[in-house]
Parts: sequence; structure tokens; C-alpha cells
Amino acid sequence: MMEAESDLEPRVGPVPKGEPYFHPYHHPAAGWGAAKSVTKFLLDEGTLIEGPRAIMKMNHENGGFDCPGCAWPDDTKGLKLDICENGIKHVTWELTHKRADREMFARHTVSEMHEWSDFKLEDQGRLTEPMVYDAATDHYVPISWHDAFELVGRHLRNLENPNQASYYTSGRLGNEATFLYQLMARELGTNNLPDCSNMCHE
Repeated sequence: MMEAESDLEPRVGPVPKGEPYFHPYHHPAAGWGAAKSVTKFLLDEGTLIEGPRAIMKMNHENGGFDCPGCAWPDDTKGLKLDICENGIKHVTWELTHKRADREMFARHTVSEMHEWSDFKLEDQGRLTEPMVYDAATDHYVPISWHDAFELVGRHLRNLENPNQASYYTSGRLGNEATFLYQLMARELGTNNLPDCSNMCHE
């Protein structure tokens, strides 16, 4: 089940592909209902093979990884399925075969995408390369990694005060990359590193 905004009425009839929906659900939140929901999600994302493989490694030591969905502590007794439905969805999003490539951005203006729901934006898939906004065409267009770093660096150097910038990134970023990112901010002279979980949950 994909939840929509709380002021929407339950949808009656078939749901158009790519649109959020919700409906009353009066059964247990776990068990077969959750298994059915997860299986449908794996099918929709095209990850029916690699999805279960990743799920079996999630929150396990010795070659496993922590769930990207939350900071719930691992079970020290070694549960085989120390996971939840939302955690499985997070991992499946990471494995999706959907791609938000340059062709997708060429088809849609930024003004058009501004009207899309969060669900529809997420449903376009993973970015494939750096993009920059072109005000003349109202499109995101490709930019090389070198030019992207130059653009960011130029704006950071032109700040009157380093605290005018806020260094925010996804909670899914690994520890090593996060360490380098905060080190860069501190080298530039600011401690303006808002906690991504706070910003997301607020």
C-alpha cells in the first residue's frame, strides 16, 4: 500500500500507474499482508531476484549491511529476518532498474516536474549523471563532473561568509563519504551541517 496525502479520499477503481493511492486496511500490519505488499513492490521495481538476496544480508554482520531506512539497532541474537516492510522498500529503491537519464529530463520541463508528487518524482528512478538547470529552456541538462565541481566551487568561494552555505546530504550516504563531506565543510570554515534525519522528519 502506498500512502497519499491524508486529505485525499480513498480511490475507487483501478489506479493509474505512477500515481499514489491509499485505501482502508483493517488487517494485521505484519504477516501475509506485509509479505504480499513487499512482493508486489519487488515486482514493480523489477528486483525480484536481487531484492531478496539483499534483504537476506540486511542488518547482518559478516558481509551484510545496515538497513538504509532507520537507525534501529541490530538484534544481538542474530535474527534471520531482522527487517521491516519499509526497510525492504528502501533497499528495493536502491536496487531499482529505473533511470532518470538525460532523455527523461529532455522530455519534461522543471516547471512541469514541479507539479509532480513526491511519489512520481521518486518513481522516475536513479540519476545517471550530474545535471544543471538551464533557465533559458527550463530544463535540467547534463554537465560533466569536472564542470559540476567547478560550478559548486565557484559559488562557495564567492560567499561572503562560509556560514551562508548549508552542507546537507542523504542519510543513506556511507560513513566514509560522510566523514569526507563534513571535513570539507569544516576546512571551508563552517560547522553548518544540519542533521539529515532531523530535516527529513521535520
